[in-house]
Amino acid sequence: MRFWILTLNPGFFRGATDEGMIRIARQKGLLEVSVVAIRDFTDDRYGTTDDYPYGGGAGMVMKAQPILRANESVRRDAEAGGAAAAGESPRVLVTSPQGKPFTQAWARELALEREIVVLCGRYKGIDERVIPLLGAEEISIGDYVLSGGEPAAMVILDALARLIPGVLGDAESAEADSFSEPLLDAPVYTRPEEVAGQCVPDVLLSGDHERIRVWRRREALRRTWRRRPDLLLGRTLCKEDQKLLDEIKKEEGR
Repeated sequence: MRFWILTLNPGFFRGATDEGMIRIARQKGLLEVSVVAIRDFTDDRYGTTDDYPYGGGAGMVMKAQPILRANESVRRDAEAGGAAAAGESPRVLVTSPQGKPFTQAWARELALEREIVVLCGRYKGIDERVIPLLGAEEISIGDYVLSGGEPAAMVILDALARLIPGVLGDAESAEADSFSEPLLDAPVYTRPEEVAGQCVPDVLLSGDHERIRVWRRREALRRTWRRRPDLLLGRTLCKEDQKLLDEIKKEEGR
């Protein structure tokens, strides 16, 4: 996968792309990250990338022309590199509080792409015409406002990097993550068996794989029901899950 980042702050990504799963994916040759400075595509010597909004109001708006030129440069490089067929543009995402919420299911879909461009929003926003002109999809990592889209771009990149086949040493670890299905993950423990008087649940020391499987499923349901009940709303559970959830509710008197 090649992951392009269009940004006003390329320095934000120095170091961040050399750590963790992103570093591993790059070292294995499974991921290439290219940071493109939008200011390199401006009209004037000052590198002006923003202007006042039409109709007045507070804040500045990112200008369309530098973004469109930066994306055209990416498209040409993608075609020259042979990763995208001639005339086929990479998938473009725009970080925005108005965007569709980023989920694990969407991450899995995006991880199948060969080329992705993420445009980092800034200021009050991006000239609205950019989105249809690029055929872009707006994406949000949460219901809050950041000073810019760079942290969101890193969240998206990290989520995708670990899903690229061959990146994780144990492919099953990705399958077992929270949100791989609409449940939170069960609690996990490691050695020593006791820490400050808190012990590992006996079932995890039993060696009984079926008991452990059922315990983990029960605790995943319990944690989801307690912390994110919205994930269970309207969901049809299998017989085992429904039985476990009924038992949990009975145990907790709800």
